[in-house]
Amino acid sequence: MLKLTFFVPEDHAESVKQAVFDAGAGRIGDYEHCAWQCLGTGQFRPMQGANPFLGKVGDLETAPELRVEMVCEDHCIEAVIKALKSAHPFEEPAYDVIQVLDL
Repeated sequence: MLKLTFFVPEDHAESVKQAVFDAGAGRIGDYEHCAWQCLGTGQFRPMQGANPFLGKVGDLETAPELRVEMVCEDHCIEAVIKALKSAHPFEEPAYDVIQVLDL
């Protein structure tokens, strides 16, 4: 089992979550669409060559974002990450995947 964590602007959270749920993430036993989320502030500075969704090249930007966490079976993680990248408004979405021990 894996845990996916990603950061997304609030107004895109539901569509991005739906994309990763459709790809197989967020299933625990007899439940689906399982996730945990909290609001925080993202920070970034687009560099030369970037095509930012928010802000301008060279300017430091901060924006409210949701941190979303959900589990994912190993066999579908590649499809889930592909769905995340496709649905996310940022050209470089921030995410991580960690192994979860089932003890």
